[in-house]
Amino acid sequence: MAVELNIDATSALSAAQQVTHMDPMILLAGIGLIALAIFFTFFLKRVIVNSILGLIAFVVLWALGIKLPFIATLIVSIIFGLAGVGTMLILYFFGLLG
Repeated sequence: MAVELNIDATSALSAAQQVTHMDPMILLAGIGLIALAIFFTFFLKRVIVNSILGLIAFVVLWALGIKLPFIATLIVSIIFGLAGVGTMLILYFFGLLG
């Protein structure tokens, strides 16, 4: 049992236009938002991993008895990661950091 549809292309197109509003700016905005999300996910993943590693290094140094200033080192390790903790250690070594 086959169902035969007698719908011509113009009525199907007009129905699709009514449902989707056929605005190309909406399509471009959607594609742009998806590309932006992929971009941020790709590049921020590295930043997040670096920040987590900086926090882990800060906790390990704190556990080993190297008492850097807590708030300053915590903020620097979150923003700059391992490089920030290394910089704080160098400043501490030279006596520039309390």
